[in-house]
Amino acid sequence: MRVSAKVDYALRATIELAAAAPGQVKGERLATAQAIPQKFLENILADLRNGGIVVSQRGADGGYRLARPPGEITVADVIRVVEGPIASVRGERPDDLAYVGTAAPLRDTWIELRAAMRAVLEQTTLADLVERGATG
Repeated sequence: MRVSAKVDYALRATIELAAAAPGQVKGERLATAQAIPQKFLENILADLRNGGIVVSQRGADGGYRLARPPGEITVADVIRVVEGPIASVRGERPDDLAYVGTAAPLRDTWIELRAAMRAVLEQTTLADLVERGATG
């Protein structure tokens, strides 16, 4: 699995929000805390807001916060919002692929790979990651 910078930054920002005390966190603080280029982070936060992962508030007391409790947001949720499906082959769902001849079993391999990734990514929440960071 290849993890893009966008996914990496989105996860780092949402983990930072999950670890923060209740209330708003400024985008600048997120960028600084996780060494993420601020302009890139602003675009990612817009995607996360549009996808229902974060909410934002303008003004002096404004900033970002998670839209739901960290225990209800999975790594898979964040990935899907910023990049789309967890596993695709040439932009297609593994179930929709058709191979011929000796390559026919490849479709099942892609489906198995997707299931294995989902097993981890859909079971790991932002709260889990914050807890691991606190004990590690």
